[in-house]
Parts: sequence; C-alpha cells; structure tokens
Amino acid sequence: MAEDKGKLDQAKGEVKEKAGKVTGDDKKKAEGFLDKAKGKAKEASADLKEKAGDLKEKAEDKFKKDQ
Repeated sequence: MAEDKGKLDQAKGEVKEKAGKVTGDDKKKAEGFLDKAKGKAKEASADLKEKAGDLKEKAEDKFKKDQ
C-alpha cells in the first residue's frame, strides 16, 4: 500500500470538524482540527524525507562521477 502522507488524517479531520460545526460539538471540532494538523505534519515530514533522499542520491551520483 502506498504511503498516504497524512492525507487520510486530513480528510478524517475535515469530516470531524464539519460534523462538530453542524452539531455544535466543540470537542468534535477540536478533534477534527487536531487530526488535520496531524495529517499536515505527516505530509510535511514525508515531503522532507523524500527531498532528503533525492539530495542523498544526487550527492552519491556526484561522488561516483568524481572518482
């Protein structure tokens, strides 16, 4: 299964937040907000990890060419 990069948490949070707004449930709205934030953090982390891997690969290629 492919890595979701926090998209699932963001979607779940959006649903919870909207449900909380409709029902007037402040706790549900807060849970939704936190789920969305968690998802965004996971997404940012996955993006940084991917970029770091790309940079490592480029550095290794450069090193091999210079040998």
